[in-house]
Amino acid sequence: MAHDPHGGLTGWDLEGFHSGGDTELWRRLGAHQVTLHDDERGEISGTRFAVWAPNAQAVRLNADFNWWTGDTMTLIPGSGVWGLFVEGVGDGALYKYNILGADGVWREKVDPMATFAEQAPANSSIVYTSQFVWGDDEWMTQRAQTRPHESPMSIYEVHLGSWRKGKTYLELAEELVEYVKWQGFTHVELMPVTEHPFEPSWGYQVTNYFAPQSRLGRPDEFRHLVDALHQAGIGVILDWVPGHFPKDEWALGRFDGSALYEHADPRQGEHKDWGTYIFNYGRNEVKSFLVSNALYWVSEFHIDALRVDAVASMLYLDYSRNEGEWVPNQYGGNENLEAIDFLRYVNKHLYERVPGVCMIAEESTSFGGVTKPVDAGGLGFGFKWNMGWMNDSLRYLALEPIYRQYHHHEMTFAMVYQYSENFVLPISHDEVVHGKGSMINKVPQDSWRQFATLRAFYSFMWGFPGKQLLFMGCEFGQRTEFNEATSLEWWVSDLWGHHGLQRLIKDLNELYVANPALWKLDSDPAGFRWINADDAGGNTFSWVRSDGEGEHVAVAVNFSSEPWHQYKLGLPKAGVWKEVLNSDAGVYDGTDSHGNLGQVEAHDEQYNGWDAAATVNVPPLGAVFFRYDGDGEAGEGDVDA
Repeated sequence: MAHDPHGGLTGWDLEGFHSGGDTELWRRLGAHQVTLHDDERGEISGTRFAVWAPNAQAVRLNADFNWWTGDTMTLIPGSGVWGLFVEGVGDGALYKYNILGADGVWREKVDPMATFAEQAPANSSIVYTSQFVWGDDEWMTQRAQTRPHESPMSIYEVHLGSWRKGKTYLELAEELVEYVKWQGFTHVELMPVTEHPFEPSWGYQVTNYFAPQSRLGRPDEFRHLVDALHQAGIGVILDWVPGHFPKDEWALGRFDGSALYEHADPRQGEHKDWGTYIFNYGRNEVKSFLVSNALYWVSEFHIDALRVDAVASMLYLDYSRNEGEWVPNQYGGNENLEAIDFLRYVNKHLYERVPGVCMIAEESTSFGGVTKPVDAGGLGFGFKWNMGWMNDSLRYLALEPIYRQYHHHEMTFAMVYQYSENFVLPISHDEVVHGKGSMINKVPQDSWRQFATLRAFYSFMWGFPGKQLLFMGCEFGQRTEFNEATSLEWWVSDLWGHHGLQRLIKDLNELYVANPALWKLDSDPAGFRWINADDAGGNTFSWVRSDGEGEHVAVAVNFSSEPWHQYKLGLPKAGVWKEVLNSDAGVYDGTDSHGNLGQVEAHDEQYNGWDAAATVNVPPLGAVFFRYDGDGEAGEGDVDA
């Protein structure tokens, strides 16, 4: 008997796809090198192509190996999937699918399951087989045993294409890894690396969900970057975009001439704001495609966490829509029940399948239970970006110091709902684009005050409950807004103010990781207590962080231009409190004149509900951190120990 024209793929293999239960769809659809048995000729090698196009009248495989003339594909019975085995074809072959829709129109499409694609503006899919050998076993073993909520997570958000413009995955595996390790961040978050032709979309308009962008290198070279980060002890978070996809005629939209991946009704299937299509989350094959995609990045590229973009746009049927522009759900409400079901499915599946993986939601509303487990009625995410904290604190930051006393609550309000979800505090790319101004330029007054205020703000952020995220360039106070067309302004990082800020972030990260009080109980009320949340007149905030095992760090942050001498702090214990950070230190380009000589002594005294108290100096537009030291000897949690 001659070999199978579909390369061994049967309708039976595709049953899971049609039920929504195949979460490794990339193993079945797409292009795969296979070896088949032919009775007359023995073993035959080639590539099997398979594409879902249930409403097509015909499908042809256009490729460089047939001079783009098209080889006829045939339907795998009962599956809606067209297949073809082509003998002798291997890695590097370029191909597309030419699909005849029910309307009689031929459309040339790239492979939705392609794992490698040509560089834009070209867009052919490329047959590709990974040869990569991973070297991150130690990291993966450790990750499987890690509890993310009780671990440090200090995230550096990066747009790989413009961190240093023109760098490849291989170059970034040296330069980015070295820099992030020096700065002390525990994780990087990569803005989408999935293939996208339009650079100013920053990757949020995805045309190939299974292919890393080829501008920066081949898929195995991206694996090398992830591997290098892991071997340096740095976790990798990837932005994932299941909320919408672009209308490029050669991509997913109207794939077989019908609305296949998207809703047909524009009231459900299109985002007017973004000019994009919305996935049909209720369709089993689409669920299978997207859940498989999430698992693909996590399993095939060892990604540690997915940060799901624009979750709010998925949860609400009336998101950014006027009256009459949306279709209510079966109960007459505005929740997108199919999208909610899909998010629960993908979160539950990944947490069950991949030990130590984490799912993070960028969700800007008060939708309940985003980070509650699915079996407790939640969406099942591990973390949620705290957009409320971000909006409130940036509004406060932009005020002249004299007016901050009237907006004091904007910096304390986040604690009211702190334990309703597991939060990440994000200062992301969204806050430094489109006329919003860079972080340093959000702050009023002269350069000295701008840098001092930003140092105080980042200290506040690192001391506050929740994991931290900072966008590239914000760590050294770049003055221009983010622009994907140019590199960061690295030359300013050696200048006064900029370098001091960069050094502060390094020390904050090291202090943070070394002191479990600053992260272990982020999601537990026992980990935080205000010393004074009400000093509006002094523009000053103070609190204690604890790890539940006897370690305490006290934080005081002064957002006024006046130094506070002999400022009284209630503290949980009498004894020596070592000053482990002063954002006004000379090494950070501060005045170096309002410190506490390395430590303060707390005495037994009932003060403001505390059992002990100390008087400290808090610098103008500055922050001080004190760690309980008991007997006064330096411990291993010191920045300079």
